[in-house]
Amino acid sequence: MRTEYRNDAAMDPSGFVLLADYVPHAVQEIRYYSTYNFIGDRIDGYEEPCALLTREAARALKSASNEMIVQGYRLKVFDAYRPVAAVKHFILWGIEDQDVRMKPYFYPDLEKQELFAKGYIAKRSSHSRGSTVDLTLLDMRTGKEADMGGPFDLFSEVSHPDYRGITDEQAENRMRLQQVMVRNGFLPLGCEWWHFTLGNEPYPDTYFEFPVSSAYLKR
Repeated sequence: MRTEYRNDAAMDPSGFVLLADYVPHAVQEIRYYSTYNFIGDRIDGYEEPCALLTREAARALKSASNEMIVQGYRLKVFDAYRPVAAVKHFILWGIEDQDVRMKPYFYPDLEKQELFAKGYIAKRSSHSRGSTVDLTLLDMRTGKEADMGGPFDLFSEVSHPDYRGITDEQAENRMRLQQVMVRNGFLPLGCEWWHFTLGNEPYPDTYFEFPVSSAYLKR
């Protein structure tokens, strides 16, 4: 069933907030603003390296963050709200057979066209609804990311949360992240250990188009 929405609703950021205002302890490394991502270019729609989320998702993530801090970890966010323009960028990249610059780093065992068929890249992303976040844990004792057995955006079976070919410590780190996110209302994704969507998301049928920009939120 096709979801319909009015363009004015898709451009309305009034239900969104800057994640930094709600979760100041979270570290942000917004990969799609940079060139270190599976395409190798800054992605369309990312005008600032900041994370935006719906107010409801930000509140839930604040609770998750508080819980993790007690355990000695900070949240590290790679992506949150993703505009429709970014998803279109992904799709156009998928059509271009010759551009495989980042294959050794992000999809070494797959052809780029398989990334869509296997669910690693969606042609309509939950991120565009504003209540999905990609993140990991930062160990406050070491100042380093917790070892998850594979990096963010590695499109491989290794990234499946229940993948068995990792160490006990790596599996425990994945479950530590998943359990705290689930306790705070988020749902995991079966093929990416870093991906979580708020279960009771406020805009389940709207795919937003406004850019990732703190200035746009203030209009």
